[in-house]
Amino acid sequence: MFKALLIEKQDEAPRVGITELAEEQLPEGDVTVRVLYSTLNYKDALAITGRGPVVRQFPMVPGIDFAGVVETSSNPGYQPGDRVLLNGWGVGESHWGGLAEKARVKGEWLIPLPSAMTEFQAMSVGTAGYTSMLCLMALERHGVTPQSGKVLVTGATGGVGSFAISLLANRGYSVIAATGKQQEAEYLKRLGAESVIDREELSAPGRPLGKERWAAAIDSVGSHTLANVCAGTAAEGAVAACGLAQGMDLPTTVAPFILRGVSLLGVNSVTQPYDRRVQAWSRLSEELDSAMLLDVSREISLQDTLALSEDLLNGKLRGRLVVNVNR
Repeated sequence: MFKALLIEKQDEAPRVGITELAEEQLPEGDVTVRVLYSTLNYKDALAITGRGPVVRQFPMVPGIDFAGVVETSSNPGYQPGDRVLLNGWGVGESHWGGLAEKARVKGEWLIPLPSAMTEFQAMSVGTAGYTSMLCLMALERHGVTPQSGKVLVTGATGGVGSFAISLLANRGYSVIAATGKQQEAEYLKRLGAESVIDREELSAPGRPLGKERWAAAIDSVGSHTLANVCAGTAAEGAVAACGLAQGMDLPTTVAPFILRGVSLLGVNSVTQPYDRRVQAWSRLSEELDSAMLLDVSREISLQDTLALSEDLLNGKLRGRLVVNVNR
């Protein structure tokens, strides 16, 4: 038996709770992992509260990422005792995820945990930090360098935003952080932001084309914010878009793209090729300051996820919530 956070559907409404499950109930897969740490992400909070149509089938164990140790494997790529991690691939949505003491998945979804990282550190980074690195790599492939100019990060106190600031600053970029929490300005500057602006400058409907304020941006907000980010991007600049905290809509025009040559780069953290996943995590293990991980992370128990999901969705939290599934 093992402990898990389980979402069931009863009379069309989700019912969520901590329960004991038998290993035989795990879904199909060729690798069984003893999970040590997972995280509470925005998508997980939507699933747990029922405020978003994240879960594709019931019952479901949420948790879109995890780190742990292989227990059994029929996949030639993994052996018992191997340290592994997983991001994406529909876990926590259509396949049981990481908010449990055990997970069974396809081996092709896993990658080896970088040797320099602990499981706790990996989940302190989690999907948020991984997505930030994918955004940075997308900007780099486009040719954005520290010499190109300032880089804007929206949703700056969130998981993606916090890591994006740190990663960019460590690479020598001049970072502008946009946040609605001006009381967190010093925190953002500790991460590496050179300046902090109020998100209200970006969150309302704006002009199709504005003053050129930054050479590139990483946006996890979407909607009017992303439209205004594109409108304020300099000629031949690029915007890496990876989230929809404000909304899924994009009320913009073609003006930034055809008059300035701005590129909008979509970043998908769910189904990246194996080599890119390994590269991203290798860079994360090398480029992130371990002290920064402590500053942005907080360990919680499996039970804590129930109450904290509402706070996460309501913007009351900052940084990362690392779930010790064995607590």
